[in-house]
Formats: sequence, C-alpha cells, structure tokens
Amino acid sequence: MELVRESSERVIVSRLHTVRSSVAEIAAAFGAEAASGLTIPAETIEGGPGLVVFESGGRRLLRPATWGFPRPSLEGAIRGDPPQRVGMVADLTNRMWKRVVVDARYRCLIPVTHFANPDGAHGARTRTWFSVKDRPIVAWAGFCQNVSGIGPVYAGMTMEANATIPPTNDRMPVLLDPADHQQWLHGSIQDVIRFMYRAPFNAERMKVDRTDDAWRSGAAPPGTEPQLALL
Repeated sequence: MELVRESSERVIVSRLHTVRSSVAEIAAAFGAEAASGLTIPAETIEGGPGLVVFESGGRRLLRPATWGFPRPSLEGAIRGDPPQRVGMVADLTNRMWKRVVVDARYRCLIPVTHFANPDGAHGARTRTWFSVKDRPIVAWAGFCQNVSGIGPVYAGMTMEANATIPPTNDRMPVLLDPADHQQWLHGSIQDVIRFMYRAPFNAERMKVDRTDDAWRSGAAPPGTEPQLALL
C-alpha cells in the first residue's frame, strides 16, 4: 500500500448514510442472502460499519463492511496514525482507484434509505437528509475489497448533483434502479464511466428533510426514529 502526502483540499461530499430497514427487507430488495446474525448500524460514517451487497459464485450476498478504503499518508505514518479512510470515488483517474474501478470483481451495491449532508454555517451545521420517494431502499454504486490486515471495506461512487442537493453539496451518490444492478455489478469500465456521467436521479424523485439536528448528534432521519436495527 503506497503512502501519499496529506492534502488540505476540501472534499464536498456526504459523509453520512443510513439504511432504516430490517435485514430481511434489505435482503429481499436485492435478492441477496444475508450473513447469519447480521445487524444494521444506526448510521454509517467514514471508518464505521456499513453494509454491502456483492456477487460470489452466482449468488448475491449481504455482508458487513467498513466504509472507506484506507489511504495511508507519509505524515500519518511518521506520527503513527491509522490510515485515513476514503469513502467516496469522485475521480476515476485517481491512482488510488486504478485497480478496483476496472475490475468488476470489486463492484458492489450499497443499500441506502437516506444520505445526509451538513447544512448551515460552520460551527452550527445541521443534518439535511435525502431519500428517493419511489425507492424505500435504493442501491448506491460501490466498490469493495477485502484489504489485508483490515478486512472488507467499501466506497461509493459520486456524480454531479441534481437540483435538490445544493447548496449542501455539488455532488451526490450514484444511485441505481433495480434494472441497473446487473450492469453495474458485471459491466465494463466504460459502463462505470457512463454511470458516473449520466444524468442523476430526477429531482422530482427526491425527498429532502431539513432538520435542526446538529451534524454530530446521531439523530435519525425524520419519521424513522421507531425503526430499530433488527437481526
């Protein structure tokens, strides 16, 4: 794993997503087999636990994974810090992704019911949630890999945002309809590029929930609080 220099560049993408459904509902939505004893995290931040669906031996499997590929830096290595986690793929030419983006073995579907962006002034940011009206559980186009010494990790691909997302962000997750799942999981690098640069989900399909909840509050999307992580 190569070391890179740390960057002060601000990355303007979501750092929070959740799936407010049961394991059985998620498995059914993707035609996947869930791991025994699987639990659903209340929310997922970079470096935290999440869920992915991938194919192996012709079967779709729902499994736990950590959000964010490790990116060790020279400065961090000198300090003895753990590698930074990168959970977004915005530039397919970045050398960090040069192997995973071209090989369909590393493709996955990330189950999501909501994703959030920070909103408001610095120091007083709140949670603004986004979901898809006609897809209670939607797939986010992702890449996953079992990293030696760390375990399974994943990252989601992003694209230019639709009209509902700004001013919280100028990018959004690449969301997939069920008809797209097979092509995402098995398509070529040209298909990956097409998914990134096609039009995003229409703004009319999106639901926006602006809240007064502090960004680091851990508060759930409005209307989902009674839904607990289920076995």
